[in-house]
Amino acid sequence: MPKWRFAQEENIADIKEESAIDCEAAGKKKVRIVALLGPAFVAAVAYVDPGNVAANITAGARYGYLLVWVLVLANLMAVLVQYESAKLGIVTGRSLPELLGDKLPKPWRIAFWLQAEVVAAATDLAEVIGGAIALYLLFGVPLFWGGVITGVVSLILLLAQNRNGQIVFERLVIGLLLIITLGFVSGLLFSPPDWGGVLGGMVPRFRGSETIVVAASMLGATVMPHAIYLHSSLVKDRHGVGHSDSKIKVLLQASKFDVVWALLIAGCVNIALLLLAASALPGKEGTDTIEGAYGAILGTFGTGVATVFAIGLLASGLASTSVGAYAGSEIMAGLLHIYVPLWVRRIVTLIPALAILALGSEPTWSLVISQVVLSVGIPLALVPLIVFTRSRKVMGKWRDPWWLFVVTIIVAALIIALNLALVAMGQF
Repeated sequence: MPKWRFAQEENIADIKEESAIDCEAAGKKKVRIVALLGPAFVAAVAYVDPGNVAANITAGARYGYLLVWVLVLANLMAVLVQYESAKLGIVTGRSLPELLGDKLPKPWRIAFWLQAEVVAAATDLAEVIGGAIALYLLFGVPLFWGGVITGVVSLILLLAQNRNGQIVFERLVIGLLLIITLGFVSGLLFSPPDWGGVLGGMVPRFRGSETIVVAASMLGATVMPHAIYLHSSLVKDRHGVGHSDSKIKVLLQASKFDVVWALLIAGCVNIALLLLAASALPGKEGTDTIEGAYGAILGTFGTGVATVFAIGLLASGLASTSVGAYAGSEIMAGLLHIYVPLWVRRIVTLIPALAILALGSEPTWSLVISQVVLSVGIPLALVPLIVFTRSRKVMGKWRDPWWLFVVTIIVAALIIALNLALVAMGQF
């Protein structure tokens, strides 16, 4: 086993000690929940990546407050899905990829790994390109070299996780998440939304086929398959394995807080982007690209707000690409039992993104294509998660009750239907 894996195991022991969980106090009210927070905040970065930025600004600029309800619904779905992933890792001590690796025969494991790797690579592609666009907007750095810089910085973030433990990595990513939040929410201070329009946007409705496509893309970009795979691994590495019932109860309680707060922040960022576009950029063309959205914000609010927006985009790209590479490593380890150092994966997965940038491909279109790949990968992550969390053999007494199973089935059906509609309507 590689040295970094031994180091990680040692870090897990340190994390357990730092968390200071007293299992005998599980029934008491005073539980150190705050010490257990973190994994969901890492996973939540997937919900504020450059693809979300483009989709949400486009929705607001073109259709005003019409699709606010889509983001609210999508975020509620994400809370449920991410909690289920965390619950699986806490109860079983196994990640979703590991359980699939145990259950599937070798040919199916390889096939499943290949599609999961394509999903992880597509995610990484979008984040590197998003970071490159941000560096171009901020400093005029050519897109290719912006991609190189984004990859190098994300590698540094991954090495921080590798050498110093998951808590350090979590804190770095949470710091970037705060920058993302400030960068994307600050514009609302200069252009407050019409709250009557916001309330009207909470009524589920569409306005023609184009709004259905945009809604499907928003939902598809919100529930990210690599985040589903990763969350079950994050909680396992964070809290260790082999818990008593009382400890599982504490960890599940902490996970609820973790997921709700992390995705509340991510949801607020996404909604703020839509509200900003709806209040300041209504009817303006060209905002279906990130560069166009930046130009519209620059023309409307001036250099200061536009710069803060670009910094938020840069933080989004850096944090998301780090998390994406981490997810890819866990997927490979779980399905194939092959451990590849994160820095090796980072370099390998950086190559396709740099190739696309070097060839001069339109960056926003590359983001769109990556979202299509992700939409196809969502059910392949969701369906096994639902099956495992309902299984008595896998979850024991902690398996999902029938009503939660029904809710997760409905959520999966809605996500699959909307993503299939996105492709079926011939937009790509």
